[in-house]
Amino acid sequence: MRGLIAMVAGLGLLCSAAGAAAAPTVSPLPASNYGVRSVCAPPAFRRASCLSLQLVPLTAAARARTHPLGFTHIGTPQPRSPGAGDFGLRPQDLHAAYQLPTASASTQTVAIVDAYHDLSAEADLQEYGQTFALGECTGASGCFRQVNQNGETGAPPFPRTKLELEAARLGTPEQHELAESAERWALEISLDIEVVRAVCQNCRILLVEARSPGYEDLERAERTAISLGANEVSNSWGGPEAGVTPALESASPFNHPGVVITASSGDFGYLGWDAETPAERGYVEFPASSPHVVAVGGTRLSLGAGASWTGESVWNGNGAGGGGCSAAFTAQPWQQGVADWSGVGCAAKRAIADVAADADPYTGFAVHDSSPECEASYEEAGVKHVLPSWCTLGGTSLSSPLLASVFALAGGAGGVRYPARTVYENETRSPASLHDVTLGSNGECASGFDVKTGLASCTPAEEAQASCSSRLICLAGPGYDGPSGVGTPNGIGAFQPTGEPEEVQKAQAPSAPPVSAPAQPAVTGTPPGAPARVVVPTVSRLGLTLRALIALNRGRARVSQLGFVFYINLPARVRVTLAKQVKVHRRKRWQPLRTSLTFLATYGPNGRSLSGRGVLSPGLYRLTAAPEHGIAGSMLFHIG
Repeated sequence: MRGLIAMVAGLGLLCSAAGAAAAPTVSPLPASNYGVRSVCAPPAFRRASCLSLQLVPLTAAARARTHPLGFTHIGTPQPRSPGAGDFGLRPQDLHAAYQLPTASASTQTVAIVDAYHDLSAEADLQEYGQTFALGECTGASGCFRQVNQNGETGAPPFPRTKLELEAARLGTPEQHELAESAERWALEISLDIEVVRAVCQNCRILLVEARSPGYEDLERAERTAISLGANEVSNSWGGPEAGVTPALESASPFNHPGVVITASSGDFGYLGWDAETPAERGYVEFPASSPHVVAVGGTRLSLGAGASWTGESVWNGNGAGGGGCSAAFTAQPWQQGVADWSGVGCAAKRAIADVAADADPYTGFAVHDSSPECEASYEEAGVKHVLPSWCTLGGTSLSSPLLASVFALAGGAGGVRYPARTVYENETRSPASLHDVTLGSNGECASGFDVKTGLASCTPAEEAQASCSSRLICLAGPGYDGPSGVGTPNGIGAFQPTGEPEEVQKAQAPSAPPVSAPAQPAVTGTPPGAPARVVVPTVSRLGLTLRALIALNRGRARVSQLGFVFYINLPARVRVTLAKQVKVHRRKRWQPLRTSLTFLATYGPNGRSLSGRGVLSPGLYRLTAAPEHGIAGSMLFHIG
């Protein structure tokens, strides 16, 4: 619900310290001492809401603690401090639970798209990194970049300064509402960028801030993120599908082959049944419902000794992982191809979600944020106490950037047009690469929740019967189900592509342009203890222009109509060649055509057309863009 609601107990996470006398024993208070607050207000038509939930203390006993949970792991007593995990899950907890490496083998840029301007984003990110000894991640280091929806630095959306924010807060009711909305989105931004920093510790982070939470502004920011070379884009927000059609979505930036785009499935259960107002119920979240993105659901994570994974169930306490059948979009073939599709209950419609990860606020993430939204105070014996700028956040706003970062650890899309396909194929080929979530439901519980435990008073079977006639769209089970998709990460194997040669160019290993490009080859930041890696000119995301595709589809296209675009991470001379597959003595080989183009490519996007008067006959072609002393990019296309 959009307010303070009773809390879900994450019993597997809340463990008392044992052993050393110097470490204090932590005894969690009952769930009824805590509540959950929606960080953002409900969405209006054609506008989105951020999908993070904040854990807040409701009683004096809870407020008197440094942090409401203060958990420590069994057998590993630790002092009470943010660095020890008192403020929620730490980087090492996520890596241990999901068996993740700390760094990607290739340069990856993870983009975060949110609304309004976070005045302290870089400072909060730096403080977070210092707390957990992750090293520097700033604009100066090239690790972090913050731009507006047009890709500009130094021209942020509202609020541009603290004075502007304060003036709005004291202004008209409309201005006050704007200031409050901006502050709440700033807390969402802190969660998003700090999750990326925690999971992929050598990834570059690109924060793109939209002017408003309107779909038009957010989609413009999405395009900017992709144009600036993001390998992965996380969207921790959503709104109604109303007004979104397949045609509009197909032309949107969410339909961007070759880029991993994740989106939160929602925080209020199957078709939003647990939302506060009727206007928020009865629909799945967009853009998670887009058939071209990776829709991310929410789970309740249980940890054991050393933060080891001991189990996950569908998140359904006060707040629940979103999902349902799309009213607008058709399911992709790889989703309809799962073994239990007939039991899902969506017919041919898109089912949400594809994958899942921790989202329950009670098993939430430690966030540093210096805004008032992440600050609490209480008075005791006439003395006012202010809690520090650390708080615990959950919601599918946590699981979306987490999964985007897991894709980054696995090397990105790897040439697969729509990376959601990768996890479906790997679930079939290597089931152990995912935790199969088989317990729970995100369906409605008519009898509410037990305030002592924070858990639903209904059984999963009762929830699913009431909401989706016990179909898999709202009930977890072996294999695919709506609330958890194909499962949660168990290492990065499920996120590494296994596609056909025409989809994954195995001979190439291109990486996307960094957020802040050096003027010449340089040594990149690497994980501690790893050898330095020299950056070389690398072509990525080579593709044909829309005009070229139209010409090819009409037949008898000329060479001069073959327009192309690509990205390059360093300025370099690039030679573009075209070859056709032919048979010689019954063997296939590539025959170069007598057309090529060499030019000086600048950092970022580049576009040209081949020259020549010849007509391209039917067949399979290979277009290659090879930078001098660098890594080439290739693509295949058919004519006829």
